[in-house]
Amino acid sequence: MYLRLLLFTCLFLLPLPCLAADDGYGYPIPGSYEATILGTPAAMMPTFPTKMHIRQLVLDVLPDREKPPVFFYDEGLRCNFAYQNKKAPLVFLVAGAGSNGNSDKLVTMMKTLYMAGFHVITLPSPSHANFVISASLSGVPGDLTEDSADLYRAMEVAWKKVKGDIEVSDFYLGGYSLGATQAAFVAKLDEERRVFNFKKVLMINPAVSLYGSVTRIEDLLKQIPGGAKKQGVFFNKMLSKFSEYYSYGNFVAINDDFLYSIYQEKLFTREETAGLIGLTFRINLAGMIFASDVMTGGGYVVPRNRVLGADESLDDYFLVSSHLSFFDYFNEYFYPHFKRQRPGLTKEAFIDSLSLKSLDGYLKSSTKFGVMANENDFILTKAELDYLKQTFGERTKVYPRGGHLGNLEYKDNLAYMVNFFQEKEVQP
Repeated sequence: MYLRLLLFTCLFLLPLPCLAADDGYGYPIPGSYEATILGTPAAMMPTFPTKMHIRQLVLDVLPDREKPPVFFYDEGLRCNFAYQNKKAPLVFLVAGAGSNGNSDKLVTMMKTLYMAGFHVITLPSPSHANFVISASLSGVPGDLTEDSADLYRAMEVAWKKVKGDIEVSDFYLGGYSLGATQAAFVAKLDEERRVFNFKKVLMINPAVSLYGSVTRIEDLLKQIPGGAKKQGVFFNKMLSKFSEYYSYGNFVAINDDFLYSIYQEKLFTREETAGLIGLTFRINLAGMIFASDVMTGGGYVVPRNRVLGADESLDDYFLVSSHLSFFDYFNEYFYPHFKRQRPGLTKEAFIDSLSLKSLDGYLKSSTKFGVMANENDFILTKAELDYLKQTFGERTKVYPRGGHLGNLEYKDNLAYMVNFFQEKEVQP
């Protein structure tokens, strides 16, 4: 927990680079890595009233699930529910990799849609520990087809819980990053089950190939001096730079004046910024791997048959987990799990299934989809961005900058999101 808090501090205090050229789009941060970490300046985000009809849902998605003692605190899948006092469409929103149902970006999307007159239910990513523990049937996240079936089941439970409290005209679906990619698979499943009959689906900064995008994120760790194995040394160095600057400036608070000073000094280099993104991913991945290993008794991080108690220290397990790469997880744990279930499954075929291209025919034939993407999103290759443009045509909105999700909370982007859901759906 301490490491997470320190990392968040370092990430939050990165420098704001020079403002972007005036090209008609007002989001100000030109660098892909910098935008990804800094996000949207507060002055460019919408403001919301203090009183809104929002409550938390705790869902019992798998009633027969027995949870290990170490997860004593997990009482169910935690989601947010924003509701109107009138009949309105209901939008399900799926978080990005490693994020819960209360992440800042997801809450901003929820509040924006609520202010525009929608009911909204947010869901954590299937890669978040809360989802792994309370809603993942296999306990092994990452397969887009299985994860989407788990999401769909959670949506059904959520709908059953709130349907007596609201009137719904239509159902819509949205997600960002990994949640955007999963939204496509959820929509495809809904074509078969027809519980919701989603009229519109919005994908914000989706990965085209899950394996390819994660590879590019892992590659960011190569910019750390000494590579990923030196991530502990690197993190301590970044924290030291921040602490020394804070002490040197005699600051009394972490406020706008301090942040502006950090911006002027350009405290972190581009390479260090890239390394911090990769390190953040590793920490999120560690939580997922640990939760999955405990739930399945897989013996990957925690010795097989070792029962962790409620008051047991997890520091050593977290340290081990945080040094595992996605490729370690994929090759040693994830792929072998599914190969045992599907004899004859090759690694290449499995990787191909973890891609929007595996739904190519469906995506091209359906008019319900919309995409928001950024030209400088480092999780996409140029060919993958071109694929999105070609597949979704005029329903693809590409912004000139924003990195990966950096501009999601920018007022123009949020206005586009609202307009997508408010426009009359195009008939096939």
